[in-house]
Parts: sequence; structure tokens; C-alpha cells
Amino acid sequence: MSNGQVCEPELLGLVREYLDFAEFEETVKVFTNECQTKGKTLPKPAGVFSRDSKALAVQKDLLTAFENGEQKVFFQLWEEHISSSVLDDESVAQKLEFYLHIHFATYLLKHNIGKPDKAELEERISHFKGYLETKGAALSQTTEFLPFYALPFVPNPMVHPSFKELFQDSWTSDLRTRLEKFLCLTLKDTPRLLTLFKENGLSKERLQHLQQQLVESEGRATTYLKQFSKMQADYRNLIGVTAELVDSLEATVSGKMITPGYLQSVCVRLFNNQMRQKVAHSIDFTRPGTGYYSMSPCDDGYASTMLRASIAPVKMQDVPLLPSLDYEKVKRDLITGNDRLKAFLLQALRWRLTKSYPGEQRDTVLHAYISNDLLDCHNNCQRSVLKLLQSTSVVVRQYMARLINAFASLSEGRVYLSQNPTLLQMLEERLKAEDKDSLTWENVLGALQKFSLRRALQSAMIKDGLIFWLVDVLTDTDCLSDYTLAYSVALLMNLCLRSAGKNMCAGIANHVLRVLSDLLGHENHEIQPYVNGALYSILAIPSVREEARAMGMEEILRCFIKEGNAEMIRQTEFIIKQLNSEEPLNDGIVSDDEEEENNKEVVLLLLHIALEKFLLD
Repeated sequence: MSNGQVCEPELLGLVREYLDFAEFEETVKVFTNECQTKGKTLPKPAGVFSRDSKALAVQKDLLTAFENGEQKVFFQLWEEHISSSVLDDESVAQKLEFYLHIHFATYLLKHNIGKPDKAELEERISHFKGYLETKGAALSQTTEFLPFYALPFVPNPMVHPSFKELFQDSWTSDLRTRLEKFLCLTLKDTPRLLTLFKENGLSKERLQHLQQQLVESEGRATTYLKQFSKMQADYRNLIGVTAELVDSLEATVSGKMITPGYLQSVCVRLFNNQMRQKVAHSIDFTRPGTGYYSMSPCDDGYASTMLRASIAPVKMQDVPLLPSLDYEKVKRDLITGNDRLKAFLLQALRWRLTKSYPGEQRDTVLHAYISNDLLDCHNNCQRSVLKLLQSTSVVVRQYMARLINAFASLSEGRVYLSQNPTLLQMLEERLKAEDKDSLTWENVLGALQKFSLRRALQSAMIKDGLIFWLVDVLTDTDCLSDYTLAYSVALLMNLCLRSAGKNMCAGIANHVLRVLSDLLGHENHEIQPYVNGALYSILAIPSVREEARAMGMEEILRCFIKEGNAEMIRQTEFIIKQLNSEEPLNDGIVSDDEEEENNKEVVLLLLHIALEKFLLD
């Protein structure tokens, strides 16, 4: 027998128990008959779902206090046995409670012969005024109750036309009936099915709260891990320097001299990054104690003083976490709002990410965006936030592209965006449709360059023929800004690192080589590492090397050796060595599904190439 069959009688009992509670009398009869017809075991009920003796006693006490005008007793029982959720959420309960306060406030006027006790009357009126200013304030905008807010201030409400009805026996009788009916429904034993439902709802809320705490904790853990890694590196460096200094002390005991150059190198290793440059150029270790002149009264010019200053603890400013957003409403407005609203929202969302402090605050913002699927990367429906990239509004397209570029500038953001299979195609289409001098074009290009750091997206871009498009764009660099030029060349280099990219370049070898050789002499020197990387990579193909030799590539490269700095000269020498290599490709073509094995020279070259400057604008 399965677990479902074992539990079935209890489940059927829960259903009937709730139907009894909700007074679905006819439904209970039909349900019971159908269970019998189908041979289902239905637990024997203890009769119609009813209240226990305690609930009946509470109801009786409340009704007695109502009839006797015992205000304190009544509201003490009321607050003790009527759930606050019922009183706060149900309008019927709120209205009944309002009238009950009126009943007790006017009770002495209705039931005392002659003048009522003034002190007690004032106390009841004061209690009613306090209720109106607190819980009763919620009904102050309701036409039905608005006149009663003047009741405490009317000298003789019994003769006032607005309040005459309150002193009729029919009004009190009707209120008692309403109270009794309300108590019958509210003081019933709560059915087990309803209890399970409420508990499950609370569990979901607790789960969401715990999930939010988990996201925040993971963000803090990442920050602490980075700090721990830095401390470990500093510790290893300090142990190494300490060991060398101990050796130096032993050497001085033996009469050996410590050279100024050695002392300077040790101190530079000890200083933090911000002060290394200053130490290297400001302190003359050939004149100990007179290293440099400082205007600071606390700085005596000694290297030891600078060292202590460099490791002095910096007072860290507490960075608060940003308040959470209603992401469902934000996404709804991004989809259904007008273009002006969409543009402002996209700009605000980007600023929230880019202007946040690096570390826990920025990580928390990004995690919130991802966990709430802000850009609908997991949603393939027609109306998703990503579709704003195809908006008819130039401004909306621009701000959407800038937000995507900001996401792509962060590793976790790239992982999130890559989960949408259509985004890459949308970006490529936008890249080819936009004007080259537009901000949308620049940001789409920037996003694609950052996506090209992920292998799967690299493969897709190569397959889509993006290399051919890039080479054509780079033919005329005069129409490109420095930003677009740098990102175009960097993207080309990333795609050329793959064997599929190299082979595509081999098909248009002459065109690619001429474009790259022209870029070698471009006035924007920041692109040179990317050009060198792309050139070195495609020269691994024998046919490309032959084409390069035919066009005199070595002579062109040697011209730049004479003018370049030490690092560029070193990279150019690697390229010339690759150009003159006779090593064939293994098996002709390397599969894109395999990790490519570059030789040591490639690794050495690429270590000096700045693949990306992950700066958020």
C-alpha cells in the first residue's frame, strides 16, 4: 500500500473538517455520499464542526460584559481572544469594533436614570477619544463613520440629530446580534487544514528572509575572503623579508657591508603600493637618516618613519547597504511604462550598481538584481526587459545598452547574462544596426568584448562571423572613437585566440594582416598590446605566415622596434620569432571543443597583454 493510500483517510477528514467550519452544509453531504460511493474511508466525525466549551464560555462572558456596559472587562477579553490579524485585516471586524466603542462610550447616557456619574462618563469619553486617535483613525476617511469623530465633543449627544439613533433600543439590539454572529464565526476551533495553510505561509516568509540573509552573508564572505588573501600574501612577503634581514644581520656581525641598493629593495618590498613609487624616488639610502625633506612636522625623513606610516591602520568608513526595491513593480514599469519612465529607470538602476561602493555594497546590489532576474534573462516571453534593446526610442536603447555593459563588467554579471540564449544575437544585431558614433553602439561593443572572455560566447561570436565584421570596421579607424577602437581590437584579439578564429582569419589573411599592420602605427598606443596579441595568434597558421612574409611583415615590425618602449620591443620580438617559425599546426585543424595548448612564448606574451580594464563608467 502506497503512502498516499495510507494518508488518504486523514486527508479526507481534513477536507470535511474545513467544509464544516465554513458551513458548506450541502457540499458536506455531497462529499460524504461520494466518498461512500467510491469506497473511500472517511473518518467518523464528532458531529458538525463546533466550538469547545472554552470558546462558548468566552462568548458568553463577552455578551454579558456588552449588556452590562463593562467596558474594561469586555475589551480585555476582546483583545485576548480575537486575533490581531482579524482585527487588522478584516473590514467587518474593524467596523464592529468601532461601533462597540461607541456603545460603551454612550452606555451611561442610555442606561442611567438622571445624571450619570460625571467622572466615569469622562473616563469613557476619554477612552473613546484615545481609540479614535489610534486604531480608529483608519476609518476617518470613511463616510459612514466620519460623523462619529465629533461625538466626544458634543455636550449632549442624546438630543443631537446626528446621534439620536445611537440611543434607540433597536440600535443596541442590532449591534448585539452582529456581535454574537461575529463571535460564533471567530471563536470556532481553527480547522487543521487552515492551520497548516497559515503555518506554510509563515514558513515561506521565513525562507525568503533566510535567503536574503544568505545573499548578504555570501557578499560579506567574499569581501572577507579577499581581505584574508591579501593578509596571507602580506604575511608571506613579511616572512621572506624578515629572513633576508636576519641573514643581513648575521653578515654584518662577520664584517660584511650592506649595500644601499639592497636596503632600498628591502624597504620597497615592505612599503604598501601607494608609497612604493615615493620611496623609490625620494629616499637616498646612500645618506642614511637624510633621505628626503618633508614639510610635515611628524615626518623626520627616515625610511623607518615612512614605513610605520605606510602600515598605519586606515579608519574605514562604514558603508551601509542600500534599501531593497520592489523589483516586480520596477520590471512591470520597464515593460509597460512610457519611454521617459523606462529611460529614467534604466539610468537609476545602472547608477545604483556603478555608483555603489566596491565590495559588500556593490555585491549586494548585483546579487539582488540577479536573484530577482531584473533583466528577464530566465524569461523567454515576448514582453521581457531585454526587448528594450530593440526599442524604437533611441534613448531607451542607449540606456539599456549601458546597463547591460555595466552588468558585463562584473564576472557574476556576465554569468547571469550568458544564461539567456538570445541576448548575444540581439547584441550582434544591434551592433550592426546602430550608427558607429552612437553611445548605444559603443556600449554594445563594450559588452560583447567582455562576453568574449567566456569560452562558449567566444565560440558563438566566431560562428556568427563577427571576425569578418570587425576587420571591416577596423579598415577605417578615423570614424572610431578611442573607446570603440580599443574595444574593437581587444574583441578581435580575444576571438583570434581560438583555433576557429585563427582559421577564419586565414581565409582573409591578406586583408587581416594589412589591417593589423596599419594599426601597429596608430597614434593610440593603448591598442598596441591587443594588436600584437591578435597578430601573434594568427601567425600560428602556416598559410598566414607565408602571406605575412610575402608582404614584408618582418621589415614593418622591425621599424616599430626602433621606436617602441621596452615592453613593446619584447612583444614585437616574440611576433617576429613566430613569423619565422616553421612549426606546422598539429593535425591541420585543432578542435574548438578542446583546450588549446599554447607554448611558453605565447603564455609569456599574453601575460603582458591587458585583456580588459574592467572599469564601470
